[in-house]
Order: sequence, then C-alpha cells, then structure tokens
Amino acid sequence: MHATKELILEHQDIELMLEILKTVSTRLLDGGAVPPEHLEGILEFLTVFVDKCHHGKEEKYLFRAMEAAGVDHITGHIGVLIYEHEQGRIHIARIKNGLAGTLGVPDMTEVRAAAADYVELMVQHITTENTDVFPMADKILDAGSVGKLCENFKKHEREWIGEGKHEEFHTLLETLQDVYLK
Repeated sequence: MHATKELILEHQDIELMLEILKTVSTRLLDGGAVPPEHLEGILEFLTVFVDKCHHGKEEKYLFRAMEAAGVDHITGHIGVLIYEHEQGRIHIARIKNGLAGTLGVPDMTEVRAAAADYVELMVQHITTENTDVFPMADKILDAGSVGKLCENFKKHEREWIGEGKHEEFHTLLETLQDVYLK
C-alpha cells in the first residue's frame, strides 16, 4: 500500500471517532450516561491510535522524508501540522482533566468545550493533509522513499501500539459507532 493511502485510511477512522466524540461529549453535557469503558476506549484511541501511531508516522517519517526531498518546513505546511498535533495533545489533556474534574466531580462543560476544540482542529487538519500535503508527498517522493516509508510505518505501528492493537481499535470503532451514531 502507498504510504499516504494508509494515512488517508487512518483519517477515515479518526473522522469516525471525531463524530463519536461529538455525540458522547454532548450526551455527557446533557447529563446522559456514558459507560466508563467507552470513555476509556475513546481516550485510548485518541492518545494511542491518533497521536502515537498516526501522528508519529507523520512526524517521524513522512514529514522528514518530505523535508529531505526539498519541502520547506514552513511553506510546505509541515511546521503548522506539527503545531496542530501539539494543540491536539493539549485538547486531549483538557478532556482528561475535565473528566477527572475537581475533587472527583467531572466538569462536563470543559469536556464538551475541549472535545469541540479538538474536533474542529482535527477536521481542518485532516482536510489540509488530504488535499494539500499528501498529494504533494505523492508527487515528490520517489519509489525508494515510499517503500522505506511503508517499512517504517509497519515498524512504528509494531513498536508504538503493538501487534493486533490496530484491529482492536477497529472493533472499538464499530462498537461505539453502533451505540452512538445509529
């Protein structure tokens, strides 16, 4: 599989989780119940799948390969995308802190606000990558670079999320989709 195609497929999973996150955060704000294991699964997906795995592949491999091929860190979007990854981490921390609350009382207004900020950031971020950055990478990276990216992506996934974890995340997505989006 071509490296950017893999990232685009991961974006589809991320977009699905963003829809689930919007629904869950609204339900929580409205006083509805969400099982703790669903919240834990969502947060694990955001921190492990999105940040460590997906963003890790981009930051450690794709963006570096693009810079080595001559893409400027700033005008080629890379600096902005890395900054947005950092902002996403801040929003996820806000969600976690809101759920932990003060003296054990969750702050659902903060959870909802942080989730909304995260979703807005990620939707725009994914659009930029899919429409501008990945097509640029497809044009400038030669077959050898793409092959090396694919190898590094597999290695990164094994090291950062482990064997079978990707499949577990797909099962989680299916479960949460059935509960919150149907």
